[in-house]
Amino acid sequence: MMKQQSIGVLSRRLILSLALLFVGFGIAKAQIVSDAVRWSHSVEKTGDTERTLVFSAKIGAGWHMYSTTVPEGGPQPTTLLVDKISGAQLVGKLTSTTAPIEKYDQMFEMQIGYFDNAVTFKQKIKITDPEKFVFEGAVRYMVCNDSQCLPPTGYEFSLDKSALGNISMPKKESEPQANATPQPLKATDPVEPASEAMGAPAEEDATPADTQATEVEVASTTVPMISSSALWEPVIDELKAFGDKSHAQANSSLWMIFIYGFLGGLIALMTPCVWPMIPMTVSFFLKRTKDRSKSIRDAITYGLSIIVVYLVLGLVVTGIFGPAALNDLATNAVFNIIFFLLLVFFAISFFGAFELVLPASWTNKIDQKADSTTGLLSIFFMAFTLALVSFSCTGPIIGTLLVQAASMGDLLGPAVGMFGFSLALALPFALFAIFPSMLQSMPKSGGWLNSVKVVLAFLELALSLKFLSVADLAYGWHILDRETFLALWIVIFALLGLYLLGKINFPHDTPSEKTSIPGLFLGIISLAFAVYMIPGLWGAPLRSISAFAPPLNTQDFNLYSGEVHAKFDDYESGMEYARKQGKPVLVDFSGYGCVNCRKMEASVWINDEVKRILEQDYVLITLMVDDKAALPEIIEVEENGQKVKLRTIGDKWSYLQRHKFGANAQPFYVALDHNGKPLSPSRAYDEDVPEYIKWLRGGLDEYKNQSK
Repeated sequence: MMKQQSIGVLSRRLILSLALLFVGFGIAKAQIVSDAVRWSHSVEKTGDTERTLVFSAKIGAGWHMYSTTVPEGGPQPTTLLVDKISGAQLVGKLTSTTAPIEKYDQMFEMQIGYFDNAVTFKQKIKITDPEKFVFEGAVRYMVCNDSQCLPPTGYEFSLDKSALGNISMPKKESEPQANATPQPLKATDPVEPASEAMGAPAEEDATPADTQATEVEVASTTVPMISSSALWEPVIDELKAFGDKSHAQANSSLWMIFIYGFLGGLIALMTPCVWPMIPMTVSFFLKRTKDRSKSIRDAITYGLSIIVVYLVLGLVVTGIFGPAALNDLATNAVFNIIFFLLLVFFAISFFGAFELVLPASWTNKIDQKADSTTGLLSIFFMAFTLALVSFSCTGPIIGTLLVQAASMGDLLGPAVGMFGFSLALALPFALFAIFPSMLQSMPKSGGWLNSVKVVLAFLELALSLKFLSVADLAYGWHILDRETFLALWIVIFALLGLYLLGKINFPHDTPSEKTSIPGLFLGIISLAFAVYMIPGLWGAPLRSISAFAPPLNTQDFNLYSGEVHAKFDDYESGMEYARKQGKPVLVDFSGYGCVNCRKMEASVWINDEVKRILEQDYVLITLMVDDKAALPEIIEVEENGQKVKLRTIGDKWSYLQRHKFGANAQPFYVALDHNGKPLSPSRAYDEDVPEYIKWLRGGLDEYKNQSK
């Protein structure tokens, strides 16, 4: 007995220590930093008609900023972006006043120049017309420390003639033409790369060779007008003409949410917070009156009240946030990290470290309401009491369900999910009230309920990593790449298997000298699952967990070569390449937090024929709608009569999907010709490989017919 207690104490301390260590690691790695660099700028007079822009950066301790030249495949170099320039032209390039530190970077595996502590950059300009002088732009840069990198961002600046000071221009017969402000794209204009659309200083400018204005990376001011380009024109009617079934696919996703909710409700029934309440509550209703038919009616009303309570919760969540905000929230770093920490917190509680309950005053007040009222209102308050009492067990399940429903991007998702959950939770109360003899065959409360709780703790610990992974992928932190994720899951499910076999005990477990038959089989399943995941450390696809694990492209050591990689992650660039190659385009709207996207990639795209068609016959463009990397500048568009600001790359691609195709769920696949017109109906999540191949070939046939 003493030995068992020692093992229990040791395992509790070990698990708590590891959990706290892992939580601390997640916080340290994932916290959002906003003051790693502080900028200032000024203008120096370096000649009668020449000025130098000075950009000074103070770099925070432990961080470093990269130089203006970085090898291909490396981090973002420090670059000058020009939004607007008139009355002047650039002379030379942006340069640093001090030489960068050259060192081999383990993170990027290359020799890179960088700056620590502080650095000053200078850019010379030649004034051509001081009265018309305007210079707006940004210095785009990226900073990293020894463990993480922040997304590339920009220091915005704006200068006018007041910044030049006194200046006297030499009189000439004809002045060199200064760079003109670019005009917005017309609806018929093709979309061009930013540097071409804006135009570098003209080569015919009569500028001496030693002050020749050089090309610079330019942030296009035409991006806000991009929706007027032919490539961005809506094609919703054309998709409908092909018999598009996007609405049917949306209904299918709602059915999946309902099923997830129903399964979650069944799991919640087996927890110590809910199971013991079934016989107590049903007995209460049966004894409440001698009229058995009225007792049954009251119990059914009680079950319906449970459904109403949880359904209202789902509707409130949807009403507060809306589908677009919920989808964005589901991939928000702060939200996912908070939910990760909550699940870890619940798991530690379920392991037996402490008891998690809501304030007793809440439950007492609701219980008093149930006693003091009569009729339907008292039954409703009893249902509300159940929701409060069972919160410690149902909270993690409900929270996970709402996040999953939110990621679907459907307005009714949370409500449908909560309806499925509450239906499964309410059914036993109604059934046992109608057939009270069934209560005799119910398993009695006991040690097995605590075992269910501990099993849920292991599952919550595993599931928490999914939320941390979503934030990690969306922001590119690379703290939870695929091999790290799999290693943690292998350990978690191996420990779960040992627990089910009775080799590990927790504080509230009932001592048992023998392994139960159900425990034996469940232990075998858990250990076998852990062994199944081991080849994934070397790149095995692991289709059964593809919805949870990070994608294969995040794995450093990968011996598997069957996955499909998109040729482009930019819409305009991919379309231009396809036009030159004479191939149709397949646009894949995906997301780092998209469960069904990973399923499609692991079960459909790895098919040999699908892989061949995608890589050889189409130009594949994958657009991540939850990519949090900042755009060079904020894009303002009009949507549904309102001005909408697009701040990230993901915002841009999400708007493209909504504006052009009238859809917002992922995965979303559409085949296009070079003008951005559809070649077939769109396609969503469907693991039917033959049908997917048939759909791909249908787009190819339509493209060939148009080319004749």
